[in-house]
Amino acid sequence: MLETRGLTAFYGDFQALFGVDITLARGETVAIIGANGAGKTTLMRAITGVLRSARDQILHAGTGIGHLPADTIMKRGIAMVPEGRRLFPSLTVEENLLIGAQHKGGRDLGDRIDSLFARLTGGPDPAAMAGDHDGSGHWSLETVYDLFPILRERRRSPGTALSGGQQQMVAIGRALMSNPDILLCDEISLGLAPVVIRDIYAALPRIRETGASVIIVEQDIGQALAVADRVYCMMEGRVTLEGRPDTISRDDIHAAYFGAAA
Repeated sequence: MLETRGLTAFYGDFQALFGVDITLARGETVAIIGANGAGKTTLMRAITGVLRSARDQILHAGTGIGHLPADTIMKRGIAMVPEGRRLFPSLTVEENLLIGAQHKGGRDLGDRIDSLFARLTGGPDPAAMAGDHDGSGHWSLETVYDLFPILRERRRSPGTALSGGQQQMVAIGRALMSNPDILLCDEISLGLAPVVIRDIYAALPRIRETGASVIIVEQDIGQALAVADRVYCMMEGRVTLEGRPDTISRDDIHAAYFGAAA
């Protein structure tokens, strides 16, 4: 489904990733763990085209995509829930969700904003944009609301009126509205209360049931091990450990995480 081969990434002259190799199978959940500055978010930016790499350093369904821009990668079915949520504060919950609704075949963000503006000024019902995209797909307004019922209650509320946990649910729902094959989640538990984190992570199995593959970037080691099929640990831009949660010891993780034996 997704593979990186010797992936490198740079910020100007500064090299942030050094030969990163990861794989993601269909329907699999993979966790990327590591301390701040380990390269986890940079890896997500490279996969989504925010940072360019060589064509064959990133493969999606066997096709090299490392050289492609972010909008093209999104149209291929790779969606990201960014760290910090990044909602449109002047839009309601429902409008933020609809921004994520796109056809993989070519409906770009500008088209979606134009359609949303037309609806707000008397255009078609939002359900017209909320169904299956590109002829198929599980996620729509109704299925996102089923996943996070509180969003149905708050659908007319502006993004600024939501709690941090509710904003994170909107960010996840917005990404799902594109009916992605691969969902990348960058620090989705950051700054949230434990009860909210539990609710958000409880949604992941339902997302997987649709056939989507998931990559989770997470600093909470326990949370990552609880939900992932496989785990990669990163340190200083390199993968230092890979394996299944039931085969990795706490000492292994400590050594890979901090570069020293426990």
